[in-house]
Amino acid sequence: MRVAVLDDIHHVYDRTPAIRRLRERADVRIFIAPFGDPSSLRGFDALIANRERTRFTRELLEQLPDVRIIAQTGNHAHHIDLAAARERGIVVARASAGYSVGAAELAIGLAIAAMRGIAANDAALRRGEWPAPSTPVLHAKTLGIVGLGRIGQHVAKVGIAFGMRVLAWSPRLTDAAAAAAGAERRELDDLLREADVVSIHASLTAESRGLVDSRRIGLMKPTAFLVNTARGPIVDEAALVAALKEKRIAGAGLDVFDREPLPAGHPLTTLSNVVLSPHIGWPTDEGYQQFAEAACAVLLGYLDGRDVPRFT
Repeated sequence: MRVAVLDDIHHVYDRTPAIRRLRERADVRIFIAPFGDPSSLRGFDALIANRERTRFTRELLEQLPDVRIIAQTGNHAHHIDLAAARERGIVVARASAGYSVGAAELAIGLAIAAMRGIAANDAALRRGEWPAPSTPVLHAKTLGIVGLGRIGQHVAKVGIAFGMRVLAWSPRLTDAAAAAAGAERRELDDLLREADVVSIHASLTAESRGLVDSRRIGLMKPTAFLVNTARGPIVDEAALVAALKEKRIAGAGLDVFDREPLPAGHPLTTLSNVVLSPHIGWPTDEGYQQFAEAACAVLLGYLDGRDVPRFT
């Protein structure tokens, strides 16, 4: 089997034990830059795709006659034309890793950065100023977690370590499951009313798109902060911009957006009460190790003739 690892822009895969094991049974080539002309992937039976960095359209898949399996890292395949893949007999395998501690840690980091004004104060010092703001702390505040999955549960643990009261909502969350994570279950509207920090950790689905809309943002306290390290479209971005501009909420920390990369001159880049990061929640040392392990396990299973988890 010939395997191409795509879009390894951080030059990480070659150092992983998983790739070393895979190389014992397969010819592996790692692309550290976009592959460009699809003809450069001719002759490869398998691809390891890093998140959504490559969009597999019908047109692209038609130019990959040798590919039989795509090991897609992460939990989403919105960027792959699954119907076209099925028609061509290409298996789109789910190479899901464990939950991302990186995304959970970043959520807390963005909350602290937004609440304590870290970016704005850093910029002020670089301009020769010496501001002396009074800022809120996490301790004794209420953390509202929207989506109490594995990442949300880790955020709950960190929040508890900071001495926070934790509320949680998920579509099918029970009181018992919330309590097991150290949280109190709330209906979403009530969570938004009570929380000092709202942290988004839901998956992007048809039901969650626009979940935190203008009405729900309007339920938040004027002293509250919103953090999103999940997916941009879960929050109505225009409504959030308006609320931040009008100081109807205190601030936000955002790692994800409706359009990525964030367009130059986007309204969010003009606001002083928002901290922005370029979707860095998942690409971490631990995250890459997990993705490599998951992708290689899928391909070795495929080589051995075992069923592999698939996107359908």
